[in-house]
Amino acid sequence: MAKTKFSTGGVAALLRNASQLEKAIQENPQEVVRELATNVIMLPIEYVEANREQPRRDFDEKALEELTSSIKVHGIIQPITVRRMHDKAYQIISGERRFRAGRLAGLTEIPAYVRLANDQELLEMALIENIQREDLNAMEVAISYSRLAADYKLTHDQIAGRVGKERSTVTNYLRLVNLPQYVTDAIRERRISMGHARALAAVDDISLQNALCRQIIEEDLSVRSVEKIISGYNEDRKGKAPKADKRLPEHLRNIQDQFSAFFGTKVTLKRNETGKGQLVVSFNNDAELNRLIDSMEK
Repeated sequence: MAKTKFSTGGVAALLRNASQLEKAIQENPQEVVRELATNVIMLPIEYVEANREQPRRDFDEKALEELTSSIKVHGIIQPITVRRMHDKAYQIISGERRFRAGRLAGLTEIPAYVRLANDQELLEMALIENIQREDLNAMEVAISYSRLAADYKLTHDQIAGRVGKERSTVTNYLRLVNLPQYVTDAIRERRISMGHARALAAVDDISLQNALCRQIIEEDLSVRSVEKIISGYNEDRKGKAPKADKRLPEHLRNIQDQFSAFFGTKVTLKRNETGKGQLVVSFNNDAELNRLIDSMEK
């Protein structure tokens, strides 16, 4: 019997058609599970429910509010994982905090990996088999490692042993799943390399990650050049933080971040109680100054 091939749209259609899904599982269960393991489906958030057996009961309200604010700006970066109960009911396996924050943010749909009711062994096999493929981009590998860690609570060492890689390799890939969407899209489309991605993962500022990614693409920067820029940025941050920055209200911090994203470098906004202040744009050399001038002219 010929094996069924699915597109992302085909998988979504199957999930909405119980009889066709059951038929596909019977004909080729490994293919169905493999596709579900590697494709993100947008589910109506009203179809998703928390797992009553979830051991975690307490969620930090402040952290939840911060995540909600982030989701309103950047969306949900890492999809949740759900188990399909039937065509309009999906139970959360991992990602309840993201689900709660997404609901608070007013999302009507949520990105999710869908698992079938009894697919644990098949899913693990499919993920490991998927990792062994040579045509995967770095994000596909990272997501597969992430699913092994999230769904089966495997440590980095255990994942490395199962897929035959060094632990450090697994760790580097797993860090990619926390990158913002613009960067992960660039990785998927191979517009930036794994080396670039690994360097960007070392930055803890989403705006700067996006700005550096754009700079890599536009100026064809080498990995070494990116690492040098990031090193300069980190050295800058080691210095004493300006007191004015600590007093900035959230809306001004957002403006400061937008300037930082636009210029692709550190920007400091200073403002006193009367509204008077300064906007300081940092650069390390003449080449960076010329790039800033080009940015303003564009």
